[in-house]
Amino acid sequence: MSREESLRNRQHPYLPHTPEDVNQMLQSIGVEHVDDLFSDIPRPLRLKGSLGIPEGVSEYEALELMKRTAGMNLRLTSFLGCGIYDHIIPAAVGQVTANPAFSTSYTPYQAEMSQGMLQAIFEFQTLICRLTGLDVSNASLYDGHTAAAEAAAIALQVRRKADVILVSQGVHPFTRAVLETYYRDSGITIQTIPLKQGATDVQEMQRMLDSQTAAVILQTPNSMGVLEDFTGFSDEIHEHKALCVISSNPMSLGVCTSQGEWGADIAIGDTQCFGLTQSFGGPTAGYIAARQSLLRKLPGRIVGETVDTEGKRAFVLTLQAREQHIKRERATSNICSNQALAALATSAYLACVGPEGLTEVGRLCMQKARYLHNRLKAIPDIKMAFTKPFFHEFCLKFASSDEAEQVLSLMRDRGYFAGVHLGKLDEAFNGLVALAVTEKRTRAELDGYADAMQEVLTCMARS
Repeated sequence: MSREESLRNRQHPYLPHTPEDVNQMLQSIGVEHVDDLFSDIPRPLRLKGSLGIPEGVSEYEALELMKRTAGMNLRLTSFLGCGIYDHIIPAAVGQVTANPAFSTSYTPYQAEMSQGMLQAIFEFQTLICRLTGLDVSNASLYDGHTAAAEAAAIALQVRRKADVILVSQGVHPFTRAVLETYYRDSGITIQTIPLKQGATDVQEMQRMLDSQTAAVILQTPNSMGVLEDFTGFSDEIHEHKALCVISSNPMSLGVCTSQGEWGADIAIGDTQCFGLTQSFGGPTAGYIAARQSLLRKLPGRIVGETVDTEGKRAFVLTLQAREQHIKRERATSNICSNQALAALATSAYLACVGPEGLTEVGRLCMQKARYLHNRLKAIPDIKMAFTKPFFHEFCLKFASSDEAEQVLSLMRDRGYFAGVHLGKLDEAFNGLVALAVTEKRTRAELDGYADAMQEVLTCMARS
């Protein structure tokens, strides 16, 4: 055994491939070194050196290390949003998702062995349909951004000769980036509908719509928190035989107009707000719902309700002929996941709060956001970006990106994650800071934020 192989076996005894195996595979694909496989990842983002994890520690020592590491986290009051929100999560949600029967399961292909998980996914689909006002839903997607790519794919299948997707600039910048990446070099054109005073420019949308448009993707509340009025949009879109796709923060659907009520063909979004922590921006679960006529175009797994040989209620994966494990490259989608555990957290959250609770949470979010909005509006040095209605998120406007970053830094020093500088996501939004207020924020925290913001702006004005 060579020294290199001996060293490798001591460090990674669980790896089955010898250096010769690795070299043979690299030669087969025309790559000289394993590191070349990661060449698309920018060098500044790549790990340099080791992970800093000690070798051979006991369980107790490992737990103590994790506690000390967790203690290094900044415990600041969060007003962060822009897609990932800090909501109250009922304790029961964690208890349900921690059940090993759920947390260790994966693809439920064997229905007789997977009734619990299949029912959980079925309930998720049902809840999404009730929230969106549409007919059918699937077993979820990776996140709200990839849900948009899947919605566009459905539209392109329906409108086979169309090759343009119109996307409002109010759609989350990450969603627009995913669409650009997904359809790059495919012959599909992604065109951006500009905004007018923080909302989709209706006249520009009308001008851009033509026979080549497969779908129009809109969002409300949009990425700046503005509640957009889509009255008549679907009629205009359908006149050009295109599909209307609307993304919504599902927390808003307890108090605001649903996608189905707007006349959308497809509803998309992300369920992070239902029982999932902010963490570092994931994992989350995307959702997609559609009209009955689009059922066979939906990506991913669809769970159906049936009866077993004894006539008892049972659940199965249905319409599987659409899927990649049967159709391979001809499948409806090859990037979907059932995201079962995250979807289960969503279902558990909604079961805990119920319809009335969801409405109450939505109202609390709106009331508290407006309280803080009014407090900040009374500060002379603060400028609100827009005057349009909002759900629980709104934007402050600063003179420049540097000023916005300075304010956020000084607010962090005072104990607040004060918001998201949208200019870091899209240069068109330079100087805009979006802050989100959820039901979790107390009166003292809202007043503290306003007082701290006034203090920061006063200090900046003096310097």
